[in-house]
This record gives sequence, structure tokens and C-alpha cells, in this order.
Amino acid sequence: MKYSKLVALIFFSALFTACGNNEIKKKESNKKTAKTQKVKPIAFQNKGHELIYKMSQETGSYQDLLKLKDVVFKYTYRTPDLKEDISIESYIFNGELSHGNYSKHERTLPDLKGKMQQAYNGTGFWITLDGQEVNTNNAIESATFTRKTNFYWFAMMQKLLDPNINYEYLGQNNLEDKLYDVVKITFKTQNDEASDIYQVYINSKTHLIDQFLFTVVSKNVTDPILMRVTYKNVQGILIPTYRKYTKSNWNANVINDVWVEEISEDIKFNQNLKIALFNN
Repeated sequence: MKYSKLVALIFFSALFTACGNNEIKKKESNKKTAKTQKVKPIAFQNKGHELIYKMSQETGSYQDLLKLKDVVFKYTYRTPDLKEDISIESYIFNGELSHGNYSKHERTLPDLKGKMQQAYNGTGFWITLDGQEVNTNNAIESATFTRKTNFYWFAMMQKLLDPNINYEYLGQNNLEDKLYDVVKITFKTQNDEASDIYQVYINSKTHLIDQFLFTVVSKNVTDPILMRVTYKNVQGILIPTYRKYTKSNWNANVINDVWVEEISEDIKFNQNLKIALFNN
């Protein structure tokens, strides 16, 4: 009898051990599978594309912005003559919805007097003055440009991995005792229309874009403009909260040491913005 109990005890002990080992093996297998699933090789176009990806690992990706859902912040656009646009900017990242409520608009449609709001609701653009809709071509074109531009400047570093972008690695360049990797960026367009050109300077130590050259084809600006940026970490995302730009050449030399300033402050993510804000 004692022998039978001993055999039974050994049998069940072995059974539990086997089950435990199988469970451990399953967990280890699941971990390996999870790791395999997480690490997906990225097919880079070239070294320039890879450098932009590494930059996004420092700033946060657009997926990281989508997780934060939306943002509200104060935005100041100031020209050298000290004229300003000051607005409260509100964006929903899914769909790139954009709304601006202006307390001052000395640079954007200055001839239109009154409290200005403008927005993009996912399908179209609108603008109001003192609550009354303005439908002139000039006003709609201005709102279209401003809404697209303001959103892009805020999320540019994350959006440089958008689809339909071409990357070209131009080599390294020393500027002001800093070594930069230089990448030219163009955008695929319908019917091969002319696209804006960006030439970004990626700091070889920080992997961040310290400055970049750009054109604005829609405004017939084909000579390069130099933009310099300063970042702030907001909830794990590096945002270029201070930007300034001036005329330049393709060697990033300043032609005229007079700068336009752009300042983003009081940045707050995940504000539970409602779609109604973006609809007129």
C-alpha cells in the first residue's frame, strides 16, 4: 500500500513537473514570437531614408501622436516688423483636422477686421469673421494654406516618414563646428507636378534635425529658405517649439540676417477635442 502511494506520488509529481515545463516552454515560445513580431525589418530606400527613421526614433513617430489623439497650444507667428498672428491651435491627429482661433491676425488677412477662426474638417476648409462665414477665394486660399502649414510645422518631424516621399543622401557637412548628415527630401505628386524641396541637416550626435532648407512651390518660392529649430519634450514627444526662418542659399548660408519667428507654447495633448469644433 505504501509502495502504491509512493508510485502515485512520483507519477503526479512528474506529471506536474512536465506540465510546468511545458507551460514555461509555451511562455518562452510566446515571448520569442512576440519579439519576432515586433522586430519587422524596414525596407529603406537608401541611407537618407534610414537617417530620417533614426531621427523619428528620437522625436517620436506619427503613431505616437495618434496615441495622444489631439493637441491644443498657443501659437505666435512674428515677422521682423513685429507684426503678429496669435492663435489657439487645435489639432486631431487622425485625419489631420486643424482649427485656429485668432486673437490677433496682423499677418494673415490683415484687411479683414474682426475675430477670425479657420479650420480644416477633414473634407474642406472654412473661415469666419465674428462668426460670419467668409467665402471669397482669397480668404479660402489663405485658410487652406495656413491650416496645412501650421499643422505640418507642428508635426513635421513625425510626418517625414509619410508615404510618397523620396529621400536622397547628400553626404556630410560641417556647419558651425557641428557635423551634419544632409538629406534631400521631395514629394511624389500627381502628374509629376513640381514639389517642395526639403534639405534637412541631421546632427550626427543627437540624430535630430537642427535646421533645414525648404521651398514653397505653391507660393512660387523656389529659392531656399533656412529654418532653424529648438525642441521641447512634451509627454515624450520632441516638438520644435521655437522656429525661425530667413532667406538662404543651397549651402545653408544666411543671406539676410532678419528672421521670422514661430513660437508654440502651452502644449497640451489628449484634450478630448470634439469634431464639432472643426465644423462650421
